[in-house]
Amino acid sequence: MAKDVIISASFVPISEMLSQVALSIFETVHAAKEVLVQKENIKKFSTYLEKTACVLKELSRLNLDYSESFKNAVEILKRESKIAEQLVLECKNKNKVYLFLNCKRIIKRLENNTKEISWALSLIPVASLDLSVGISDEISKLCKNMLGAEYRAAVAEQEILEKIVSATQECNANRSRANDLLFHIAEAVGISTEQSSFEKEFKEFKNEIEDAKLRKDMTEAVQMEQIIAFLENADAIKSHEEREKKYFNKRNSLGRQPLQPLQSFYCPITQDVMVDPVEISSGKTFERAAIEKWFAEGHNSCPLTQISLDNLFLRPNKPLQKLIEEWRDRNNLITIVSLKPTLQSTEEHTVLQSLDKLQGLLVERELHREWVTMEDYIPVLIELLSAKNREIRTCTLTILCILAKDSEDNKKAIAKVDHALELIVRSLARQIAESKLALQLLLDLSRHHLVKTGIGNIQSCIFLLVTASNSNDNQAAKNAEELLDNLSFCNQNVIEMAKANYFKPLLQLLSSGEEDIRIMMAKTLSEIELTDHNKVSLFKDGALEPLLQLLTHDDLKVKKVAIDAIHNLSDVPQNGLQLIREGAVGPLFELLYRHSLLSPSLREQVAATIMHLAISTAAQVADSKQVLLLESEEDIFKLFSLISLTGPNIQKSILQTFLAVCHSPSSVEIREKLRKLSALQVLVQLCEQDNEIVRGNAVKLFCCLTQDGDENTLLEHVGQRCIERLLRIITTSNDLEEIAAAMGIISNLPKDPEITLWLLDAGALEIISTCLTHEGRNASYRMQITENAAAALCRFIAPSNLEWQKRVAEIGIIPVLVELLVSGTTLTKQNAAISLKQFSESSTALTNRVKKRWLSWFCLEAPVKCCPVHLGICTVESSFCILEANALEPLVRMLGEADPGACEASLDALLTLMDGERLQCGSKVLAEANAIAPIIKLLSSPSASLQEKTLKALERIFRLVEFKQKYGTSAQMPLVDITQRGSGGMRSLAAKVLAQLNLLTDQSSYF
Repeated sequence: MAKDVIISASFVPISEMLSQVALSIFETVHAAKEVLVQKENIKKFSTYLEKTACVLKELSRLNLDYSESFKNAVEILKRESKIAEQLVLECKNKNKVYLFLNCKRIIKRLENNTKEISWALSLIPVASLDLSVGISDEISKLCKNMLGAEYRAAVAEQEILEKIVSATQECNANRSRANDLLFHIAEAVGISTEQSSFEKEFKEFKNEIEDAKLRKDMTEAVQMEQIIAFLENADAIKSHEEREKKYFNKRNSLGRQPLQPLQSFYCPITQDVMVDPVEISSGKTFERAAIEKWFAEGHNSCPLTQISLDNLFLRPNKPLQKLIEEWRDRNNLITIVSLKPTLQSTEEHTVLQSLDKLQGLLVERELHREWVTMEDYIPVLIELLSAKNREIRTCTLTILCILAKDSEDNKKAIAKVDHALELIVRSLARQIAESKLALQLLLDLSRHHLVKTGIGNIQSCIFLLVTASNSNDNQAAKNAEELLDNLSFCNQNVIEMAKANYFKPLLQLLSSGEEDIRIMMAKTLSEIELTDHNKVSLFKDGALEPLLQLLTHDDLKVKKVAIDAIHNLSDVPQNGLQLIREGAVGPLFELLYRHSLLSPSLREQVAATIMHLAISTAAQVADSKQVLLLESEEDIFKLFSLISLTGPNIQKSILQTFLAVCHSPSSVEIREKLRKLSALQVLVQLCEQDNEIVRGNAVKLFCCLTQDGDENTLLEHVGQRCIERLLRIITTSNDLEEIAAAMGIISNLPKDPEITLWLLDAGALEIISTCLTHEGRNASYRMQITENAAAALCRFIAPSNLEWQKRVAEIGIIPVLVELLVSGTTLTKQNAAISLKQFSESSTALTNRVKKRWLSWFCLEAPVKCCPVHLGICTVESSFCILEANALEPLVRMLGEADPGACEASLDALLTLMDGERLQCGSKVLAEANAIAPIIKLLSSPSASLQEKTLKALERIFRLVEFKQKYGTSAQMPLVDITQRGSGGMRSLAAKVLAQLNLLTDQSSYF
């Protein structure tokens, strides 16, 4: 794009000004060709711009006189050309989903810009210029067309947008609906429906919303957050691991036995637990259907008290309904957990009963289907398809159809179970009811692109489907035909099959007795480009053994060919782990240590291959049997010692090797062994390296070793010079990951006063402040930098050192911390809340107390506004008051975070407002901020420490009668749960609060 040119009307001729604007518009037109969204509208807009630029270019060739009218026209054109440039750049560079959801706003901007340019052209005094009739008519026609220009969203776009608006307004969190809309959005904007693509696009979409917040465009940000909240229900947005973690956190906090309903849950008329409780004017609550029937029978009195009612109005009892729903959800979850073992019973009657109960739960709510998946029911259900009892198989197929219907994850999970597809296909050949269910299930599964290949590879399946397509059952025939269409393999399958046929003779030659042929085939494997699937298949089909034989050959040239081939195949984690299992590590290490015999380039290739193996160990699942690259301290010592004896390329590979193993499931032991070998001393020296790649990897490994290290070891190796070097890296490096690691080291340093003084003297506070306020921190490593900076800041805000606190407050950090409560990651929010809590602990002592004067009652001066908590004059800078900093609302919002650490940090900060004698005024402030209800919800947290703090806080809050009356009811259910499931101390605390609420006596056995 052309850079902005400041044009002074006094010195730049009109013709030159027009030429410059025309040039700017032409470049915008050129950029518009690369825009991939709103193509029709952008094309139309670009056409108008191009015609405008041509007109301006034509006018610039004339000898024009300066006039006020021309000046106004040119100024408007300059302004609007910049706006057009910015709009086109946004449409070119911003996230596709964000642009799609903002298409109406984009269209409005296109229309405004077009009309403004039209207005500017109309200001040009065409009549007074020596123009041909053709040019004058062209300008007039262009002005008219642009003035009436309209841009429209496509019909499909309009429909999708209306559906999204409807879903967000209805607060409809239906997963299948979210899946459907997300698919249509992907189709509309042209992105892949692969989960990795969805996750990438969705992450970028979230970043755009963070940018909107930074621009203070809160209307847009709130609207987009509502859309995110809805779309996050889709399978492709949240990974299975994320949903699984959330589920097990909830599940593990519930216990094993269902809870009995409280007496208040029962309807006094029906004596059943209520579904839709409503309150009548007597204050009593009944099931809606029951009380409506009572009134319909002619009664106008309360069924319980028999008191005549002034009106028959029914008010929904939402708090009680929510308690009942929570109780029912809790018991349903426990039921789902307990049903799984019964499905493996040898008693067919027991299995059928459990299947029937499970099916009822799955039909009842979509949430129950997700819970069943999380409990890993699918392999158990697949096993039941081999049962002899036809009824068991039919019930199982029904349940699998329910699970597969609207869940891509479940489709894949079903297909992954050994012999699952074969068992389902076998049911195609059985009686009609079972066959139709199997056909429906296969049809649903075939809609997943990865599953249909597996179905198609079962030879008997095609025959059975052809038979089904000729059946008399119209629906079954239709399903069979659709399934056959889905199994028509695409070109990619043909390509993969061709590759597989090509590799078979290659593998045969690699294993032949002719050494020259084997070397040639190994060389071929080192040079050809392979997909990850090809690489795994080659190892699976036998390529590894002959390559390992060549690796141990006496001839170095043969070794080199083997190393090159192994390096090419080892960057797939599955292959890397197999290489370690088959004993490749020993020969590779031996070659790396023989520096006198090998060329530097070959040693670099060996080091890079070892790095691939290390990365494969980091990809292991923690629960599986671990494959270790470095099994002993001797292995670690020998490899790490090479860092000081080799060139930059090998240093880089070795450092990345240790970085990978330090992120593997056995990372704790590796890090401890490295610290014992004084690795920190070497890494501190490498932080002085001129080679930025080596230094960057050293800093990252250094950070990794400080995460859970011994403070004395850190104090031994980290001095003032090292701290100054780390801070210099933060301010000068171009590698965001290195900056994040250096800040991570700073945050992990011991809270030693001398280290803190070194940091202050080196300007760490100002650097941390810059990192916290840096624009664009929503990028992945910017987030990590902000997280680490927020953690590093906490050391300077200890309440024990008021001078340090004042120094931090003076640079304006408190408002930044408040902003991070809203825009930061979970960890950033947690550390920001910790810092605000430490600030708040000093507020009472720092508030400026107001002395009451006995004459003040008749003085004319305005009353002094006092802080409602600290009862003095508070400011952010002088008393660090979190109320004055507007931190209350975001802290209350944080109480709803999924992470217990963030919730606890937020609760700690809020509870500083009701410490000691400030109970009444602090509780009032928290109530006005709607904080009490979220605090009560924390009683159900899986975190024991958070539960305990919540109990202690509520015990104090409920000392005040008004809060006990207002919030006591909503706390009853979780308090009862803790008295039944909690530890000894927690049960006693919960019982104490229940006694305050008059639900237990002081003589209860809980005390």
